[in-house]
Amino acid sequence: QVQLVESGGGLVQAGGSLNLSCAASGRTFPPYCLAWFRRPPGKEREFVAAITWTGGNTFYADSVVRRFTISRDNAKNTVYLRMNSLKPEDTAVYYCWSRIAMLPYWGQGTQVTVSS
Repeated sequence: QVQLVESGGGLVQAGGSLNLSCAASGRTFPPYCLAWFRRPPGKEREFVAAITWTGGNTFYADSVVRRFTISRDNAKNTVYLRMNSLKPEDTAVYYCWSRIAMLPYWGQGTQVTVSS
């Protein structure tokens, strides 16, 4: 079993920044990629960013490129999402995702609210 626990969400004004973290624990057999998704109010869950095991490759949704940065610390089994220049449309519940040993896992989500 694998657990993903997000932290770092909150309320921020437009133009501000937030850092999200997601710690993986349990049967975390490397290598595995890590990603962030989000679910805006009243909308479907959508992809935000992903990072490969070595961190050598990162992927971003068009809506967050050049504003968000994904990174990871494999020694801590943790993935981070640095969010800059936040916009009201970034308001969502942010979820951590991973696929380990061919099985998908989701965190419980953390709320990010950006006020205008």
